[in-house]
Amino acid sequence: MAGLAPPHERDRTPGVHLDGVVADGAVLVRDGAVVEVAAYDVLRAEHPDLPVHGDGTGVVLPGLVSTHTHLSEALATGMGSELSLFEWGEGIVGPLGAVLTREDAAEGTALRAVEMLLSGVTTVNDMFCHGHLGSLATLGVVDGLERSGMRGVVSFGPEDVELAEPGTARQGEVVETVMAEHHALAARTATAGLVDFRMGVGTLLGQSDALLAAGVAAAQEHGWAVHTHLAEVREELTTAQHRWGRRTVPHAEAIGLLDVPLVAGHAVWVTESDVAVLARRGVAVAHNPVANMILASGVCPVPRLRAAGVVVGIGTDGAASNDSQDMLGAVKAAALLQKVHHLDAQVVDALDVLTMATIDGARALGLDHLVGSLEPGKRADVVLLQDTVDVAVLHDPVSQVVYGASPRSVRSVWVDGRLVVDDHRCLTVDEAAQVARCRPLVERIAVGSGLRAAGHSVAGGSR
Repeated sequence: MAGLAPPHERDRTPGVHLDGVVADGAVLVRDGAVVEVAAYDVLRAEHPDLPVHGDGTGVVLPGLVSTHTHLSEALATGMGSELSLFEWGEGIVGPLGAVLTREDAAEGTALRAVEMLLSGVTTVNDMFCHGHLGSLATLGVVDGLERSGMRGVVSFGPEDVELAEPGTARQGEVVETVMAEHHALAARTATAGLVDFRMGVGTLLGQSDALLAAGVAAAQEHGWAVHTHLAEVREELTTAQHRWGRRTVPHAEAIGLLDVPLVAGHAVWVTESDVAVLARRGVAVAHNPVANMILASGVCPVPRLRAAGVVVGIGTDGAASNDSQDMLGAVKAAALLQKVHHLDAQVVDALDVLTMATIDGARALGLDHLVGSLEPGKRADVVLLQDTVDVAVLHDPVSQVVYGASPRSVRSVWVDGRLVVDDHRCLTVDEAAQVARCRPLVERIAVGSGLRAAGHSVAGGSR
């Protein structure tokens, strides 16, 4: 996905590959892999017996890659969106995470996977942050993703700093239990086909030094890549300075966490020296514009990170911290937030954010050899936008996808060559039935966590 000519200079011949977007073209697929990208009529005439994705009348693009979310939060949507991150984490996520089960995780993941597929996401990087230690609830995320047919990477993001005193036998038990879930999740994904494993670190500040050390040692021993939250809010800087005498980015480097491939969610409050460390160590950043705005966390310095050579992807963040898994909305927000923050309409353009949402997202997850662009030999993760006014006028297909497309534009989605969305409907998970399955679970966890009395709304109002 290289530079893009002005709209009036671009070739509008059907099937021309416009930096990852195929206008009025199609994709030829064999055994789940991309064979060729060209005009529909040409592909159909030359290969009448092979599957062709697209019919020459819409916009075909690579499946979107969401580099950071928490699908298991699906059952907590609508709670706490008027709170700061710390207030929301302590008041909502903590109590809910203590009662979530593998079934809850599976059903919530399947529910929100429908939304992601309907917004063009084919690959998701998910972290389940729960405090129900010993439950192996994270395995439910893999269960849900398998049902949906999505490609995914799953991690368990535990926090133990308040569960036991340092150096006690109880702390040793907690660390052992947490590490057992990491290993169980790694084993589960080994047989899950399209779902891979990363070791999760919920937050550095949320973990005891003992758990951080155990996690780093395991990641280095087993070659595990890592998924974490890093420099998300301003308070993190001062708290880390007080605890360790340095910010979280230099601390992560000092303890060896950056010795393995790492995706850092947010990276909002990074200094120039932090950016240099991230670039030098090959850390990828997952930018979550909608959640950062909802939680008033700040604005990720995307232009500065990219200029330094840091790979930046886009994420929706969690189904509770965002209240939506609409990736197309997150892509548009990623562009608009930078423009208004910098008071510069050209600080990022449509191609920048589409690149972040596709091939750079795949690079961040180490999957760019498989997905992220429509190239021969890569897996056929393909999205077709068609049949709506959102994409009816295509003077500039890339710009129209970023600024004009919405989930209702998504007609068809293929993952690994398999059709999972057709005629704007998810084929792998029945949406209405899944909603019905989740409603009693929502009631149970709200009451079980103490956040709501039976038959009542959450204390303190809607948020």
